[in-house]
Amino acid sequence: MMTRRKFIDTVAVGAASFAVTSNAKSYSQIVGSNERLNFAIAGLNSRGYAHLAGMRANKTAARVSHVCDVDSAILQKFAGKTQQLMGEAPIAEKDFRKILEHKDVDVITIATPDHWHAPMAIAALQAGKHVYLEKPCSHNPAEGEMLIAAQQKYQKLVQMGTQQRSSPHTIEVIAKIHAGAIGKAYYAKAWYSNTRQSIGIGREAPVPAQLDWDLWQGPAPRRPYKDNLHPYNWHWFKHWGTGETLNNGTHEVDVCRWALAVDYPKRVTASGGRYQFQDDWQFYDTLNTSFEYDDAMLSWEGKSCNGMKVYGRDRGASIMGTTGSVIVDRDGYEIYDLGGEKVSEVKAGSQTSSGDLVGADSMTDLHFTNFIAGIRKGEKLNAPIVVGNVAVTMLQLSNIAWEVQRELHLDSRDGKIQNDGEAMKLWSREYEAGWAPHV
Repeated sequence: MMTRRKFIDTVAVGAASFAVTSNAKSYSQIVGSNERLNFAIAGLNSRGYAHLAGMRANKTAARVSHVCDVDSAILQKFAGKTQQLMGEAPIAEKDFRKILEHKDVDVITIATPDHWHAPMAIAALQAGKHVYLEKPCSHNPAEGEMLIAAQQKYQKLVQMGTQQRSSPHTIEVIAKIHAGAIGKAYYAKAWYSNTRQSIGIGREAPVPAQLDWDLWQGPAPRRPYKDNLHPYNWHWFKHWGTGETLNNGTHEVDVCRWALAVDYPKRVTASGGRYQFQDDWQFYDTLNTSFEYDDAMLSWEGKSCNGMKVYGRDRGASIMGTTGSVIVDRDGYEIYDLGGEKVSEVKAGSQTSSGDLVGADSMTDLHFTNFIAGIRKGEKLNAPIVVGNVAVTMLQLSNIAWEVQRELHLDSRDGKIQNDGEAMKLWSREYEAGWAPHV
């Protein structure tokens, strides 16, 4: 029996053909086809530049009217780059709430630290904005649930930034897998390798003059500023980040579950640790996770501090079936027979690297093209939040399994942890007073 999410995933495979939906309700939200959408980009240090590149690639349909960051130095640098690339100066704001007050802003794109993703997206939906949201779409599973509820309540579009969903060669090979190119697909492995350096031992320090530390923390309970947090190393602290699993694993695990046509597993196990350095990094640098289904299995291998490649690739996914296998990454795919002999290959272009922290590429440009067409023409999104949230929740469950050091048994309908109150406490988080998101 095909579940609702599996149906959505199957439809998304065909979205590369840019079919236009005839749903009358969706048309009530559609902007005139000749109007350019006003985009506000929030979170400007690294991935924000990929958003800007996506806007430039879709310049005839979109303009960057506002940019937002709590660090004034980052904000001004990005505003200047926006003017250079887009031909007009955006309005620069430190506080995203001021942007939400602007009625002329149609869309907000979010590339902030993880703890801000869902709360900012929910606030944007409540203000009547469409949202392009980087992965992970939430800091914890409860936020993912709230975000889906908000999208359904306010009926604006939310596209999650798993841009490989808009990659033509990935769409193509997933369709081949679903059509039986490797028989019945039953095992998928996702991996990521990098050579990240130590973040050292941070010391409490005065907040840099250009940084609004209170607004940076936002919904997270207040902590003193330390000199090894901003602008990137927050990823490795549980209070704000979600570790390498959500930082990069989301992409490949999403491809794997798409290929297997599965949703939430029934069991999750995770093991790993911080082995390479002794520093403030609170997550693992090496992790292996298994997600088990009734008739399939999915695994994730994350190596943050050792660049040993898998199948000669920094990152990617392998899918094994009863008659063959597929290896797919951002640069193309290969199909093998049951004995491991290559039978076909597609190359997509230049080689990508896990060391690239911006990730501006044609996939991201196409992901924005799809999102804009969804708003303007009613095109089906390739990564609507109801689809994107599944892989995010799965990997948050991986983090929880690692935290409590035991196997988790799940309700495969929604991913909820069964018969483990201690683990279920990690389903949500505490918020700074007055900052908790709500729907």
